[in-house]
Amino acid sequence: MTVSTTDTVLRPDYRLAMGVLIVGAGLGLLQVWLGLIVGLLGLFLTVQTRFIRLKFTSLELQVLRGESVLRQFPYDEWLVWTIFWDAVPILFYFREVNSIHFLPMLFNPKELKEQLQRHCATCGQ
Repeated sequence: MTVSTTDTVLRPDYRLAMGVLIVGAGLGLLQVWLGLIVGLLGLFLTVQTRFIRLKFTSLELQVLRGESVLRQFPYDEWLVWTIFWDAVPILFYFREVNSIHFLPMLFNPKELKEQLQRHCATCGQ
């Protein structure tokens, strides 16, 4: 895979996944089935954090799994973006001309915000 000097791949951040796992464990003490469901969600988020990456290129945001590009989102189609709850970032939202997208915060929120401001400042928050 050729990466230009303007391409940035965000580092993973496991805090959301670990937080959901902890909540699931706590709920499991009160209600086993509810704790199991939340724990499975936490496990799913952990696996996704391990394998999914966001790559910012000069023209688009790419969602990667390993070396494979799963989706591409050209910046010129973006209308707005936001990171929900700055104090404890858990969700990244962006809207394109024809669709909206929500992504759990599986990557470094500081790096994400820096790249969004760099590549898509005119459609920011």
